Amino acid sequence: MSGKPSRSLGGKMIRFAVVGLANTAIDLAAFTILLWLAMPSLAANVGAWLVAVAFSFVANRFWSFERDRSIPLSHSVFRFISLGALVSLGVSSAFIVGFAGWIGIWPAKIAGIIVAAALNFLAARWSIEGRLLR
Repeated sequence: MSGKPSRSLGGKMIRFAVVGLANTAIDLAAFTILLWLAMPSLAANVGAWLVAVAFSFVANRFWSFERDRSIPLSHSVFRFISLGALVSLGVSSAFIVGFAGWIGIWPAKIAGIIVAAALNFLAARWSIEGRLLR
């Protein structure tokens, strides 16, 4: 860790939430554009996720969390993307596949984003700071 004063867990959560709101807007905008371009919904979800996860990593790494300098950038990116794929992409895709026919594509997409948000906080914190709960 750097010599800077440590941000509180609450401060990190607030910053993560702000990044998350921006990230959600980016995800939904990209998803909308890809659907408008006639991409199938699951493929559009993956494409939108790729755009959003790039923004999310940069914003969370430089603003939300305090980077553990002992974790190489390549490891941090790998952790962030692999956990993001398992959590956010997996949950949102599962919601689209499982619920879009029942509640509609947009409610399924938004529900998946909401469910994944708390899990993503832990995943992002571990991938950038090297810790989960402490």
